[in-house]
Amino acid sequence: MIKYFSPLLPFLIGWMILLSSAQLSELSLVNGIAQLLLFALVVCWPIWKTGRMSYVDIGWPFGLVVIGILTYVYSDGHQPRVLLVSGVYIFIGLRMGMGALLMWKKGLLKIEFPRYQYQRLRWEKAGKTNVALAIQVEAITQGLANASFLAYPALIIASNSNPAVSVLEILGLVIWLGAFVMESVADAQKLSFLRTMKKTGEKNRVCDVGLWRYCRHPNYFAEWVVWTGLVIASVPSWLALHGQENILVWVLLGAGLLFVSRIMYITLVYATGAVPSEYFSAQKRPDYTDYQKRTNRFFPGPPKSA
Repeated sequence: MIKYFSPLLPFLIGWMILLSSAQLSELSLVNGIAQLLLFALVVCWPIWKTGRMSYVDIGWPFGLVVIGILTYVYSDGHQPRVLLVSGVYIFIGLRMGMGALLMWKKGLLKIEFPRYQYQRLRWEKAGKTNVALAIQVEAITQGLANASFLAYPALIIASNSNPAVSVLEILGLVIWLGAFVMESVADAQKLSFLRTMKKTGEKNRVCDVGLWRYCRHPNYFAEWVVWTGLVIASVPSWLALHGQENILVWVLLGAGLLFVSRIMYITLVYATGAVPSEYFSAQKRPDYTDYQKRTNRFFPGPPKSA
């Protein structure tokens, strides 16, 4: 049974660190309970009824909205800073969450998304034969991610009562905004490509226009940069916690903050991002192997020569 529940461990540790914080424990407890309730109703129950994991795509972004709302209500940091970081989380969550609800309304969640189909292949390789249990653990892991590491930037930034604005905060915000623009452009370019392909009656072509010419997953890369920007903006507020926290807890909070960028990279490349997507794209699109050879997977760069 250990192999089924081991994915929960890092996120439980991340949540325990927050609960050990003198400044963040109360909000961390409320957020953790709220995330588990949200996922129980919006994700775990529909998964149990349907056997499909795609409902995670509704629960996860709306969990970010919950973080933003609770941060605004409970945090006692400098009000403009609290309002800004809460607004960022609510904006990110609503943007993805409303898109997921639209897919649900169109009936697209009646078919398991490829990235979750790929997860089943992983479970089979790992000897996890109890698929129903593995799915529920995966869903709870996503909820715990919202209760732990993905809440670190919001909770830490909103705890800072210093009215002075740091250069790192400005830099992080600029990076976040630039990454959001990049992600939006990449999504628009992909949508335009698909519409053109539909009009011309073509099928299974590889999208290699615009940003997709320089990176096979510019939307995933931009999403990673979004979270990295939030981490950078959090550093001054983490430094401000020095002296207010037990030194060990303070160090662990800093390590957890850095881990946000790492966990998002792992997720967007290996867990539910590039690798699962390309597994099916290579089977479906005849030219995708050539596209892989000439185009960087995650970090943008000039196309490689044939």
